[in-house]
Amino acid sequence: MFRGMGDSVIAELGAIAASGGSRQERAARAADVVRRATGARWVGIYTVTDAVVTCDGWSGPGAPAYPSFAVTDGLTAHAIRAGAVALSNDVSRDPRYLANQEDSGSELIVPILADGRVAGTLDVESDRRGAFGGSAILEYERLADAVRPLWDQPLRQ
Repeated sequence: MFRGMGDSVIAELGAIAASGGSRQERAARAADVVRRATGARWVGIYTVTDAVVTCDGWSGPGAPAYPSFAVTDGLTAHAIRAGAVALSNDVSRDPRYLANQEDSGSELIVPILADGRVAGTLDVESDRRGAFGGSAILEYERLADAVRPLWDQPLRQ
C-alpha cells in the first residue's frame, strides 16, 4: 500500500499540523497528504473529547458517514480504551466496525496521544480486505505522531 514514503512526508505533516489556520483546515490538508503518500483510499483525522469523536478533516471518495459519534462506538472505541492501534482487516466480519465508506474492506485506527490522553485518531480505510499489517502499521503510527501538534492548542468549543 505504501508508495515509498520518506521523512519528507513526516516533515510536511509536522509543518501542516503546526501551521496557522483552524484545526479543521490543517486536518483536511494533513489527511490528503497521508492519503496521497500511502495510497490509502480514505483517511480521516478525528478529535476525541470525553463523550464524542468528531471528524476534523478527511480525504477520499466521500465524506464520513458519521462526522461525529460517541466515544463508545466503532473500532475507535477500542483504540481509545486501549490507547493502541485498532485493526480490522475484514470489516464485514467485525461487529466493532462503524460503517464509513460503503465499500470498505479494512480499517485501521491509530490513536494520537497528547497530554497523556487520546486527543485524536488517524482513521485509514482500504477497499481491500487484509490491507494493513506489519511495517505499514508502524508507518501509520509515525504519520499519526507527525500530526500530534494539531492538539497542542486547547479545543475551542
